Amino acid sequence: MVGSSDTMEITASLFANLPEGWNAKRFGDILAEPVRNGIYKKKDFHGHGAKVVNMGELFAYGFISNQKMDRIELNDRERQAYLLQDGDLLFARRSLVLEGSGKCSLVVCPSEETTFESSIIRARLSQIEADPRFYYYFWASPFGRALMASIATRTAVSGIRGSELMQLKVPIPSLLTQRKIAAVLSAYDDLIENNTRRIALLEEMARLVYHEWFVRFHFPGHESVRLVDSPLGPIPEGWEVVRLGQVADVNAETVKRGEEPEEIDYIDIASVSMGQIKEIKHFAFDDAPGRARRVVRHGGIIWSTVRPNRKSYCLILNPSPNLIISTGFAVISARQAPYMYLYHALTAEEFVGYLTNHATGSAYPAVLASDFANADILLPPKSLLEAFHNVAVDLFDKRENLMQRNALLRRTRDLLLPRLVSGAPDVSEMEIDVS
Repeated sequence: MVGSSDTMEITASLFANLPEGWNAKRFGDILAEPVRNGIYKKKDFHGHGAKVVNMGELFAYGFISNQKMDRIELNDRERQAYLLQDGDLLFARRSLVLEGSGKCSLVVCPSEETTFESSIIRARLSQIEADPRFYYYFWASPFGRALMASIATRTAVSGIRGSELMQLKVPIPSLLTQRKIAAVLSAYDDLIENNTRRIALLEEMARLVYHEWFVRFHFPGHESVRLVDSPLGPIPEGWEVVRLGQVADVNAETVKRGEEPEEIDYIDIASVSMGQIKEIKHFAFDDAPGRARRVVRHGGIIWSTVRPNRKSYCLILNPSPNLIISTGFAVISARQAPYMYLYHALTAEEFVGYLTNHATGSAYPAVLASDFANADILLPPKSLLEAFHNVAVDLFDKRENLMQRNALLRRTRDLLLPRLVSGAPDVSEMEIDVS
């Protein structure tokens, strides 16, 4: 653990130039009550009752509200002690990596009884003196993360203690200033969230068209087409069942020895989940992980070969020229079927089930490239495939534009974040454009 002298040094550097009118206090001094660790209940009490925030929700969401969660049964005493309220801050008590220790999320207007599990610390602010959104943003800033690192243990599992969290010194601008800063940053997050909902709707629209045409067989003109038997069950007459390897290539390109680019954009498995890429890292090739070898082009579909039930897949559109991904992915490149059709076919629940059933290994079940190539898929007529491709491309173009806007909004917010929570510039003089 970093010692108290290190904490004092970090604190001094963070608060050396606070603006006039800003103070500094222990975090515990602005709480309505002492911090509290979450509840632990035996499995007999799981599956019904109040929602429970687990580490998965804490790390996945900055704002915790009405997401789908597990449930546990609480008695009256536990409700009194452990139910969450609007404005509560939640902190990760432990993490497999140092950066995750003390990760903070904000509870926002839960619509039903919600509690939190034992690996999480709750801090309830005195809202007479402290705005919860301001302190959510403070703990997300580089300053807040540095302070949190000063109390984190450096063992196999990194962690923080609530008693030490309360001792950390934090900046105290006036409540009005806190609210102004929170409003500026929230404007970005609100627009990001709105765009994210629109992205999900566009994805769902494409998925619904795929399901209607190629699962329910209610495609244009289906009334005049009869069903015939196939290895996949009844299918429209004229459609085929083929191996994926007949219409697409699996792992067609890798970086050859001696032809490595000087710099690459890199995607690892941890950054991909259900059609989303959380982070693309940039490396000099010599500094990149040894698994950085797979080449992926526009329209390529990447699928993690490890634990396929986790659904770590994504469609790659308009990649940078030097995009390289981990060899832990299979890369499927369309050859005789449009990539939009293949993407939806290879991410449908039936295909996920196929991969899961073919995965071998106990600790880390994995599939092989041959499992992809040998998978049976449905191949409708070319004209129908092209019609679906055109519909889906239009939807995904709109999705891509929204994703780019979100990336720009996040970058701008993250540039503003440390300046605002440290008091420079004066937020009252800022003109923020989030259009």
